Amino acid sequence: MKKLLFTILMIISTLTTSVFAEIKIGIILGFTGPIKSLTPAMANSAEIAFKEASESGSLLDGKAIKVIRADSTCKDTSAASVAAKKIISQGVKAILGGVCSEVTETILLESAVPNKIVMISPAATSASLTSLEDKGFFFRTTPSETRGGQILADITKDKRIKKVAITYANNDYSKDLAKAYKAAVESHGLEVTIIASHENNKEDYSSEVATLASAGGEAVAIIGYPDKGGKGIVQASIDSGAFDKFILSDRMIDQSLLDEFGNQLKKSFGYISGSSGKRAGFFNRVAREGGIDVSYPYTGESYDAAALIVLAIQAGGSADSISISKNIIAVANEPGIKIYPGEIKKGLDLLSKGKKIDYEGATGVNFNLLGEAKGSFLEQEVKNRKFKAKKQR
Repeated sequence: MKKLLFTILMIISTLTTSVFAEIKIGIILGFTGPIKSLTPAMANSAEIAFKEASESGSLLDGKAIKVIRADSTCKDTSAASVAAKKIISQGVKAILGGVCSEVTETILLESAVPNKIVMISPAATSASLTSLEDKGFFFRTTPSETRGGQILADITKDKRIKKVAITYANNDYSKDLAKAYKAAVESHGLEVTIIASHENNKEDYSSEVATLASAGGEAVAIIGYPDKGGKGIVQASIDSGAFDKFILSDRMIDQSLLDEFGNQLKKSFGYISGSSGKRAGFFNRVAREGGIDVSYPYTGESYDAAALIVLAIQAGGSADSISISKNIIAVANEPGIKIYPGEIKKGLDLLSKGKKIDYEGATGVNFNLLGEAKGSFLEQEVKNRKFKAKKQR
C-alpha cells in the first residue's frame, strides 16, 4: 500500500513539475480563409524557434514552450475574437499573430490589451495599426505597407512600365497598400489608369477585369490574396487576354499560383518582406532543416517573432507578459552581441549571464519606439515556374 501511494505521489509530482515547466504561447493565424495556403509555413517557422528554445535547456533554467494554435480565419473578426479569448483563458503568456490587419486589430483591442497579453505580428502591415492604443503590448516584425507600396512602385518603375491598372481586395490591408502604391507610382511620374476594389468570394471576375481593361494599362497590379479574389483576377485576365503582366503584392507571392498558371505568369513580379546576406543564409539553413519553404512570405518574420518572445522572457527573468513586453525592444536592438537564426541558445545563455544581445534574426530586426520593425524587402520574379528573389530592396 505504501509503495502504491509513493508511486502515485511520484506521478503527481512529475505531472505537476511538467506543467509548471511549460510556458504557454499562442499562435493565432488565418489557418482557414483567404491566406490559408500561406499560414502553415509561418506557424511552422515560429515553432522551429520555440523548439530551439525548449530543447536548449537554457530558457529560465530548463523551461519549455507549449504552443497553442488558434484560427483567426483572417476575415471574420467575431471568430478571431472568440479564438483569442479561448487561448488567453488557457493561460498563454504571449500571442504570435495575427496576419490580416482587421482581425489583428480586433484581437489586440478586444483580447490582448484588456488582458495585458503581449502580441507580436509577423505579417499585419496596415498603417492604421500604428496609431492604436496598444499600451505597449503590440509589436510587429514586418514593416507597414507604406514602405511596401513604395518598394512595389520602385520595382514597377525599374521594369519600365508607364501605365498600370490597380485592383485591391476590399479590406483594410489591401486598401491601405493600394493607396500607398498608387501615390508612390504617381510620384515616379507613372500613370495609374484605374484603382478599383474587388470582393474575395466570387466565382467569376470577368466583369472586374473588363472594367480594368477598359481603363487600359500595360500591367495590372493585384493587391490581395491568392486563394480568393486575386486568383480570380488572374484567371479572368488570362481567359480574356486582357493582361499578361501581373504586379503582385506580398501576399500574392504564392507558389500555388505558379502551380496553376505556370508560364502564363512568366512576366509577373512583386515583392515579399525579407533579406539576403548573412542572416538570410542562417535562416535558410534552419528552415531547410525544419522542412520550411522560404519562398513563402513571412516565414522569416514568424521565426523572428517567436525568437524575440523567448529572448524577452529570458531578459526579464520571467514569463510574465508585462515583463516580456518591456524587454522585446531591448533584445532586438543595439547594443549587444549579434544573434542569428539557429543561435537562440547562445542568446539565452548570454542573457542569463547579464550580457546584452542584438537579435538580428532572419530579417535584421530593428524596432522603432512604437515597436515596429523597419524591415527589408526582396524583389520577386518568376524563373522556371518558381518565385525567385532577384535582389534586396
